[in-house]
Amino acid sequence: MKLRPNRSSVILRLTVFACAFILAAASFCMSAGKRPVQAASSVLNIYNWGQYISDGTDGYVDVIAEFEAEYPDIRINYMTFDSNETMYTKLKTDPAAFDLIIPSDYMIEKLIREDMLAELNFDNIPNYQYIDDSFKNTSYDPENKYSVPYTWGNVGMIYNSRYVNEEDATGWELLWNPTYAGKILMFDNPRDAFAIAELELGYSLNTEDEAELLEATQKLIEQKNLVQAYVMDQVFDKMERSEAWIAPYYAGDYLLMAEENPDLEFYFPEEGFNLFIDACCVPKQARNQEAAELFINFLCRPDICGENLEYLGYSVPISEAKEYMDPELTESEIAYPPEEILALGESYNALSDHGNQRMNELWLSVKTTDDVLGRYIIITVAAIVVCIILWLFFKFRRKIRKKRRGTY
Repeated sequence: MKLRPNRSSVILRLTVFACAFILAAASFCMSAGKRPVQAASSVLNIYNWGQYISDGTDGYVDVIAEFEAEYPDIRINYMTFDSNETMYTKLKTDPAAFDLIIPSDYMIEKLIREDMLAELNFDNIPNYQYIDDSFKNTSYDPENKYSVPYTWGNVGMIYNSRYVNEEDATGWELLWNPTYAGKILMFDNPRDAFAIAELELGYSLNTEDEAELLEATQKLIEQKNLVQAYVMDQVFDKMERSEAWIAPYYAGDYLLMAEENPDLEFYFPEEGFNLFIDACCVPKQARNQEAAELFINFLCRPDICGENLEYLGYSVPISEAKEYMDPELTESEIAYPPEEILALGESYNALSDHGNQRMNELWLSVKTTDDVLGRYIIITVAAIVVCIILWLFFKFRRKIRKKRRGTY
């Protein structure tokens, strides 16, 4: 005879089973909750300019691979941007997306002003001692709390000597020379584009004066007919392949382009130019600040700095690094201009919020303004072609009619 289980024993068993299930589930959740933290601590998210770190090409150091070999518990997730404004928009949208960013001086000033950067722990960056004093206590970070210089350089003019008359290569006016229409490139970001127009007009590249900004806007609109394309990193292919002949760009990148196309030349415009510093910073909401500081320290090691920047063609903020570089580069007057040339340089300041907004509005008007004269010419030519076609059509039809009547 089959015995029925005692009701109380059944309840007891169910209770024990339920408690065991709850404990197991809690243990799983606790262990699962720990995994993302461990994963996050081993990933370093870096946001840098395009083509702005040595990747092992042509026998140069692969900076990321070397760092990961030295710190095997850290894996780098490397992403790129093409302008300070792109970087700012991305960081503003997702403040915790990156652990390390490398913006330019004026953008660092803006990020500090908006409380978007973390103060660095220099105990993790002992190689900061190698940074030259001339790159400390800067106007954008006067107390050296938020940034460590990565490179410095300047903006100038690149032209193809095979197609461009050397006598035309003196100042920014080359960008408005109709002789080279369709072969001219222009910066595709408002700060650099407006700076060129402002310097060409004799104004400061930090102006917020409404009349001067409007005049610079008109100057850029006048140039629009001549421009083949507004570019950033696309400048490399276009200039190296001689698809375009004239472009304003960074001196360090010119040195890379010239290796691919020896016809390319560079000069500093006589009206002045932008002199800049790009530096390593940690966003305030970064998830992995310590790893970011370890990477900054690695970049400041003289041998790594020297090999990295020799590949880039940009100028080093660490004198000791020059010992690891080709003397041909360290003696280059393009990478390291003499004092009389440097005196023509001007650094960007962070514009006010109103100034930034106004420049962005005006830049949009430059990019979207129709070419009235060009459109008028196209419409006129099209109308003439239509008239000719209609005239030929009716003339031919009359001939057919005459032929049918036997009067042809």
